[in-house]
Amino acid sequence: MKKTIVNTLLLAALLSAASCGNNNETDSKEVAEEQNEAKLDDTHLEKDAEFAVAAADGGMMEVELGKLAATNAASAQVKEFAQGMVADHSQANEELKSLAASKNIALPAMLSEDKQKKVNELAEKKGADFDKAYMDFMVDDHEEDIKKFQNEADNGNDAEIKGWASGKVPVLQHHLEMAKTTRDAVKK
Repeated sequence: MKKTIVNTLLLAALLSAASCGNNNETDSKEVAEEQNEAKLDDTHLEKDAEFAVAAADGGMMEVELGKLAATNAASAQVKEFAQGMVADHSQANEELKSLAASKNIALPAMLSEDKQKKVNELAEKKGADFDKAYMDFMVDDHEEDIKKFQNEADNGNDAEIKGWASGKVPVLQHHLEMAKTTRDAVKK
């Protein structure tokens, strides 16, 4: 009987430890989305909050990838592009944090699993391989971002968030053009 109780307690402890391990892997983006759903459900800010969370996650990834390019890129042009991404997206991230705080919108504290996976994938590349993969991704990512920001600018509910998104569309379009030019240069 004692052996059964000890084995049961041991099994419970192991299962408890295993479930705690999974909690450490909680996606920061999902946590922010859940917090916003709980406090903003059925309000005019719900869709704007979803946009803000995604924009924050993407902005943090841009900064991390730009920093990665400083060490992994071979091309001076790629490094220069990456420095611009770090500067511009760091500023935009700070603006978004301030705006979100004023609206009581929770933002992710760290990269989502999806964005971290992309950073990790690119971190494995060096030199010309990194340059090509990074610039291809920058073109695709900025094309996607422009659509999302334009959609928020056109269809968002909150005037301030719409205005912020609208103001970032020309910056993102400029980033896209620079990314295409840099991508074409490193493919030669």
